[in-house]
Amino acid sequence: MPELRATTLVDAPLRTVAAALLDARLLARSIRGLGGRLAGGPVLHAGLELTGSVGPVAGTLLVTRADTTGVSAELVGGPLPRFVLLTDLLHTGGGTMVVDSVEWTSPGGPLGRFADVIVGRGLALRVLEARASAVASRSRELLSARVVVGAAIVRDGLLLAQQRSYPAEAAGKWELPGGRVEAGESDADAVVRECAEELGVTVVAGDQVGPDVPLRQDLLLRIYRADLVSGEPAAHDHRDVRWVGAAELDALDWLPADRVLVPALHDLLG
Repeated sequence: MPELRATTLVDAPLRTVAAALLDARLLARSIRGLGGRLAGGPVLHAGLELTGSVGPVAGTLLVTRADTTGVSAELVGGPLPRFVLLTDLLHTGGGTMVVDSVEWTSPGGPLGRFADVIVGRGLALRVLEARASAVASRSRELLSARVVVGAAIVRDGLLLAQQRSYPAEAAGKWELPGGRVEAGESDADAVVRECAEELGVTVVAGDQVGPDVPLRQDLLLRIYRADLVSGEPAAHDHRDVRWVGAAELDALDWLPADRVLVPALHDLLG
C-alpha cells in the first residue's frame, strides 16, 4: 500500500491551524489550483461528503474526523480500492507541526502498478504540497480574525440550543447562543453579555469547547462551556429554545458551523 508523507511547521497556535484546516473553501481552492474541482459544504465536519476530481481521479471523499487533532477523509466512491487523506496537528515550541499523509491502494495488475508510479504518486505529492501551502497562508490570515463566541450551556446533562428565525436560508436551523466579541471585550465577557441579551439569563463562561470554526475570511466561531447562574432561557429574537440530550445532537438540523462542534458537544455531555 503506497503512502506519502509531508510535514510543515506553521508559526501559529494549534487551534488557529485547526480552524484553517476546517475551511472547506481552502481545500477547494487548492484542488482548483491543480486543475481539479471539489464541492461540499463551507466547513469540514465528520460525516460530510465532498465530490470532485483531480486529474484523472474522480470520486467522493467522506470526512471521518475534523477537530483540534486534525482532519481525516477517505474515498467512498471512485476508481481506487482505497484512498485516505490524513492531517495530524502537533503542538511544538516553535509553532504547530502539520503532518499530512496520503495512503492509497492501486488497482491490481501491471496497469495498476504503472498508474501508481506515473499518476498516483505524482498526484498525491501535488495535493500535499498545495494543501500545506494553503494551510500555512490561511493560518496567518486567521491570526487576526474577529471572533464570534458561542455558549454551550449545560444543565442536568442537557445542552441548550436555539432555533433561528432569520434570515431565510438559516430559518429553522439550530445553533448555540452567542454573538460577536466587541472591541475591548474578552471572549468570556462576550459570552456573558450575549447570553443576557439573547436569553435573559446570567452565566459564567468556562473552558473552550471544540475547535475554532472559520465563518468567513476574517471571522471565527469560538465556543465556550457556560454554567447557568440565574434565570430561565427564553427565545427573544429566535424562534425557539430547547434543551437537548446527547442522543438528539446528531439528528438536530444545525447550522454548518455548529455542526462541526457536534463531536465535542457529545464529549461535553459525556
